[in-house]
Amino acid sequence: MAVSDILAALADETRRTILSKLKEGPISTGSLAEYLGVSPQALSYHLAKLKKADLIYETRHKNFIYYELNLTVLDEAILWITRLREPAVPAKEPQTSDPPESAGTLEAAV
Repeated sequence: MAVSDILAALADETRRTILSKLKEGPISTGSLAEYLGVSPQALSYHLAKLKKADLIYETRHKNFIYYELNLTVLDEAILWITRLREPAVPAKEPQTSDPPESAGTLEAAV
């Protein structure tokens, strides 16, 4: 899963509408095209983008193709986005192998 593919897929309103419709359950390609009012070519383009992002998967039954949401990938994307909201952990300063400055002055005093 590439987060960039997921975000690119979600950037388009038609693809978000497809995902919202798939929330209701599996739907055939023909029914989905009819619901959206788009040509089969336009639907195929959007479905290819969603499949590339692994947001949907297809199953074949006889002469029909049905699409369903892949919630696992969606959950992973949500988790990644949620982590952006967490406070940043300050980076630790690297430790050096040099002796502390006070050690040098102690030797000079002896």
